[in-house]
Amino acid sequence: MNAEPRWTPRETRSIAAIDNLRSVIILFVVGVHTLLPYFSFLPSTPGAFDAPPWLWRSFPLIDAHRLPLGFDIFSAWVDVFAMATFFLVSGLFVWPCLARKGAARFISERALRIGLPFVVGVLVLLPIATVPTYLQTATHPSFADFWQRFLALPFWPSGPLWFLWVLFAADILAAGIYSFFPRANDVVVRLGYAARVHPWKFGAGVIAASAAGYIPLALLFGPFPWGQFGPISIQLSRPAQYAVYFFAGAVIGACGIEHELTGPNGLLARHWRRALVAAIAGFGLWLLASAITMMNASVSLPLRAATAAAYVVACFMNCWCALAVTVRFAASRSTVWDSLRDNAYGIYLVHFLFSIWLQYALLGTEVSALAKVAFVFAATLTLSWGTVAVLRRLPGFALVLGNGRRTARSLPSLIHPAMPFAD
Repeated sequence: MNAEPRWTPRETRSIAAIDNLRSVIILFVVGVHTLLPYFSFLPSTPGAFDAPPWLWRSFPLIDAHRLPLGFDIFSAWVDVFAMATFFLVSGLFVWPCLARKGAARFISERALRIGLPFVVGVLVLLPIATVPTYLQTATHPSFADFWQRFLALPFWPSGPLWFLWVLFAADILAAGIYSFFPRANDVVVRLGYAARVHPWKFGAGVIAASAAGYIPLALLFGPFPWGQFGPISIQLSRPAQYAVYFFAGAVIGACGIEHELTGPNGLLARHWRRALVAAIAGFGLWLLASAITMMNASVSLPLRAATAAAYVVACFMNCWCALAVTVRFAASRSTVWDSLRDNAYGIYLVHFLFSIWLQYALLGTEVSALAKVAFVFAATLTLSWGTVAVLRRLPGFALVLGNGRRTARSLPSLIHPAMPFAD
């Protein structure tokens, strides 16, 4: 007999925690992008716009003023777990959506919510966001010169929007599994029940699968390089890692998220202190291993494998810590958090456009890096939040960005029309 999904009619506390976690991570992403021109390890001068190694793809501008080392460490910490957590959270809502809507409707709506913003973003927003990078090194800047050099690039910049195509690909894969493998629903639901009953074993399985997917690619390509074909880009060591977290989320959410693992009284909420200690220890271990690896010109294969394994552990521990802390302490609503929740997706889509032009405007000014970061972050968040709030009032944009309204449907109550990485 096939196991059928069973959703708890109302899971308001867990949903609030997931909403708030997603919003906080988006704030982290905005914060890291605000820091980019000011990292201590950047070269003293920017490289050419149209010549290798195109460092500006990761660091679009380089400012003469630099931040203390602690900000580099903060950025590394966010990089370790933030995107994996995004994929986990996105996966939580996939199976209920597929069960309620079917694969065809699910993919068509995802194409509107994710595919369309990706296309518009890379074709319209990214060229505009690339102009400051060009202006930083241009001798005789002009629109014609910029456009000629931009089109001559061997790639099309996608910036932070790379996440959208990867998430859309994961959604298509999940829909294909749901449609073409009749027993897939039974398997996923049974795994979801197993995660409830044996959460420690489930966590160990996620670590093992993540290690199997990440370590070989990290050894083959290195932990940092990106691959790009046109606007399609991804960090070469991480596609399997992201897939593991996405489908781990799908398994957890297959039968609802208010249960022994992620519920407000579940395992993570009860053991948040242990999760916090493990997260700090895991990140510290990876940081130490990475420092040793980068300081040695010739690194042995066992040391590189150990560093990759440390990343896997750090990613898992910090992702699970983020879940633990939010389901324990952030399972409530407020006007500000609800507004951030409703506008978070749009903020993610447009924030880099504001941040890079603000950073460019501050180049050459005799202001400390800390003051620049504080101003750029506050202005970027304010402008992005306000812009998206206005756009969401327009019917066409509301279809993509969400209108912020909640329905009274209880099957499943997990699904919120305004959630950027869900419905």
